[in-house]
Amino acid sequence: MRAVCQRVSEARVRVDGEVVGQIGPGLCVLLGVARGDSDEAALALAGKIARLRVFPDDAGRFDRSLLEVGGEALVVSQFTLLADTAKGNRPSFTAAAPPEEAEPAYERFCAELRALGIHVAQGVFGAKMAVELVNDGPVTIVL
Repeated sequence: MRAVCQRVSEARVRVDGEVVGQIGPGLCVLLGVARGDSDEAALALAGKIARLRVFPDDAGRFDRSLLEVGGEALVVSQFTLLADTAKGNRPSFTAAAPPEEAEPAYERFCAELRALGIHVAQGVFGAKMAVELVNDGPVTIVL
């Protein structure tokens, strides 16, 4: 699994012009599922993201997690995170899990964040989406 996590003051995702997921302060997580990713990988990554210390403490240092600040998560599936451009200029997506494997892993990841106490908004798996966000910092972490 690969995730791009952006600390946001707000974020939303639209499908066909309609908002399908929206959050206030927290993390926008673009999630790519690779072939063979296990349930354990989804659970571990969700735990890592929930505890990732990228929010400022009173001194302004990165010392608080999503759990500690009561932040939300907007999770958007994005198979293009698994792109391979080693051979030529057209990306290959063979490392990405097929939809029938990726969607359950994406849902497990979101369920685990919820189980940890995080409010989770989602995009629509497999849909063409427009993601809007205000990157706070900017802070962007790739896991």
